[in-house]
Amino acid sequence: MVFTRSASRFIRPAAASLRASPVAPRLASSPFNAIRQTGAIRTLTATSSQQGKVLLVLYDGGEHALQEPKLLGTTENELGLRQWIESQGHELVTTSDKDRPDSTMDKHLVDAEVIITTPFHPGYLTAERLAKAKNLKLAVTAGIGSDHVDLNAANKTNGGITVAEVTGSNVVSVAEHVIMTILTLVRNFVPSHEMIARGDWNVAAVAKNEYDLENKVVGTVAVGRIGERVLRRLKAFDCKELLYYDYQPLSPEKEQEIGCRRVEKLEDMLAQCDVVTINCPLHESTKGLFNKELISKMKKGSWLINTARGAIVVKEDVAEALKSGQLRGYGGDVWDVQPAPKDHPLRYASYTTWGGGNATVPHMSGTSLDAQARYAAGTKAILDSYFSGREDYNPQDLIVYKGDYATKAYGQREKK
Repeated sequence: MVFTRSASRFIRPAAASLRASPVAPRLASSPFNAIRQTGAIRTLTATSSQQGKVLLVLYDGGEHALQEPKLLGTTENELGLRQWIESQGHELVTTSDKDRPDSTMDKHLVDAEVIITTPFHPGYLTAERLAKAKNLKLAVTAGIGSDHVDLNAANKTNGGITVAEVTGSNVVSVAEHVIMTILTLVRNFVPSHEMIARGDWNVAAVAKNEYDLENKVVGTVAVGRIGERVLRRLKAFDCKELLYYDYQPLSPEKEQEIGCRRVEKLEDMLAQCDVVTINCPLHESTKGLFNKELISKMKKGSWLINTARGAIVVKEDVAEALKSGQLRGYGGDVWDVQPAPKDHPLRYASYTTWGGGNATVPHMSGTSLDAQARYAAGTKAILDSYFSGREDYNPQDLIVYKGDYATKAYGQREKK
């Protein structure tokens, strides 16, 4: 099985550095200055001086954003960008309404020049939507991961729109979440807490599935910015072995420094691992990768963690593997549709033969307040590069540009 190298390091572009100033743009003194409230939409009242429309699709923060104004990644606080965008003479429309027929996103996408969305509440830019976006020139991901965009269609839209993301903005946040999830599963935390919360006390019932991480074999699928950070943090736990599968190996010096080993075949790595963490991007080669057949190659009773993208796993096959005991537990914060539908099987897949837990959460690993500050600042830098006409983008932020792929992160493709 061969994969192209990626931004997560299934493809390994040059190492990215975070923005020199990882501080979010300052919020306006009032987040409601110069705007009117219209249900799910907040929009600047039109003026003759406006140059173009910016459409911002974010999750609702509601009372939480008002109580904690640092929640930049919400419709209420708008990445802290409203005052600055208005000062450039542009109209800003902010909404969380993106999935229903005739959504607010659809209504405004037809004449928007710029759209900004996040991996946590993605505004899916399908080929059908892009065909209607007659003015669209720039699509920005406030965070990392542009798989919610039909990139082939983006290259053909309006002569080729620019798709950019804020490289490196949340890699630390996601890596920390991976470590937390591994420990949550291995130490059987969720069932233990649930026992206490319902008023019971039976140490034997939860201790029978509790282990130490020390002396376990842990492997990462891809060893990019996130995967490498995961391995470095695991080193302190004295694991039996740290393994990785990737298209391109780390340097011998880096492998020795981390204490990890590359396995050339994915199936061979999975067969050795007590814990597997998925840290690769979603593209044609990885969609549905962890299906029934591949999961059957995993060590029986192992744990699977996925903070990459929900569609990399086949949800029904993971749920069945938990039920049969092939998997001891699953932890992930990514879903194949976000928000995840209420009947999504991985919401409830805690019925393992081992008595293990379900460590799934909403997509939150990369949207800590610290990460929000970084991707808000990075989004502003991308917008400034576009608005000014300089187009001096950080090359590592570009996904597609001028009608062609600017990265191999989403598979080896040729211009069509």
